[in-house]
Parts: sequence; C-alpha cells; structure tokens
Amino acid sequence: MAFDVKQKILVVDDMSTMRKIIKNMLVKMGCTNIVEADDGKPAWEKIQEAYEAGTPFQFILSDWNMPGMTGLELLKHIRADQRFNKLPFLMITAEGEQSNVVTAVKAGVSNFIVKPFNQQTLLAKIEKIFK
Repeated sequence: MAFDVKQKILVVDDMSTMRKIIKNMLVKMGCTNIVEADDGKPAWEKIQEAYEAGTPFQFILSDWNMPGMTGLELLKHIRADQRFNKLPFLMITAEGEQSNVVTAVKAGVSNFIVKPFNQQTLLAKIEKIFK
C-alpha cells in the first residue's frame, strides 16, 4: 500500500506551532485531508468518531509527550482496538533515547521520528511505513 496524499491524516501534538509545521510539510507533499488534535485524549475520540461516521483515519502522526494522554498511551489504545490495530502510526518525539524507541516498537509503532526534522526526513519515514 503506497502513501496516498488524499488519505485522511490525524496530526496530534499539544503544541499548536508543531502541529502547524507538520501540517505545512504534509500540505507541501500534496496532502489535503488533515485533521488536528491537541492531545491524545481528543485524538482518541476523533479516531473513534471518524470510524463510526464511515470516514476513518488512515494515518496518525503523534507527538510522544503530551499532558493528558501521551502519544504512547494513544498508540496502545489504537493497537488494543481491533478496528484500528493496523492503523499506520508515526511517533514524533524530542527524545531520541534508545529505550524510548524500544518501548514504542514494542507498543506497535509503525515508525519513529526525532525532532527537529525536515520535510525530506518526514517523507522518508512515511514512505517506509507505506512500503
């Protein structure tokens, strides 16, 4: 399954500036259907609502560190739910510690990207997920 720029994407980050940066990178790649959430909890609600409405998300990009529900907790919710357990999930974090990568991989993350990153790095990570 190749990356489709028309697919529905959810960008989750508690910092509006970071959501804007990621969204701008995705738009430059040609993506048009991007939804934002400012924390894992509203993101989880949006994921369920979109599924029930028949317009499910096809890709999640989530920050790790968020105050309400972390990206790791969101990932675990997604992987534990039969409806979403195959949903591609890119974890974004400022912490590149090996133990975090291992924790995310064990939780079922599709790929991992460390801040700061550029559009080329983001695209490479996305392409790797959708190969």
